[in-house]
Amino acid sequence: MRSVPREDFVPDRRRQSAFEDHPLPIGHDQTISQPYIVALMAEAARIGPDDVVLEIGTGSGYGAAVLSHLAAEVHTVERIPDLAATATQHLAGYANVTVHTGDGTLGWPPPHHTTRSW
Repeated sequence: MRSVPREDFVPDRRRQSAFEDHPLPIGHDQTISQPYIVALMAEAARIGPDDVVLEIGTGSGYGAAVLSHLAAEVHTVERIPDLAATATQHLAGYANVTVHTGDGTLGWPPPHHTTRSW
């Protein structure tokens, strides 16, 4: 969690609040999750260094950034094109994260190099 600066994933006008443990608005009636929830979900998922992760609902990209430190690859799907574009910018330095624009309720096809079922 300390490796990912949350302030890099919130709108400039919210940067001062980035260190508080609650959700913050990111536009389009969406929020960045509170750090406690991101940590709780990551821990519950028991992600290992060889895992490929599918995240539904990219938002600002904060969760994907945290997951990138735990997994081999992170694929994150965002339905709102503006948020997907912003998250792509935020995640530019995270080589193992790919942002996809689309309807995450449909899932994402598994990579061809794995036999893992999703």
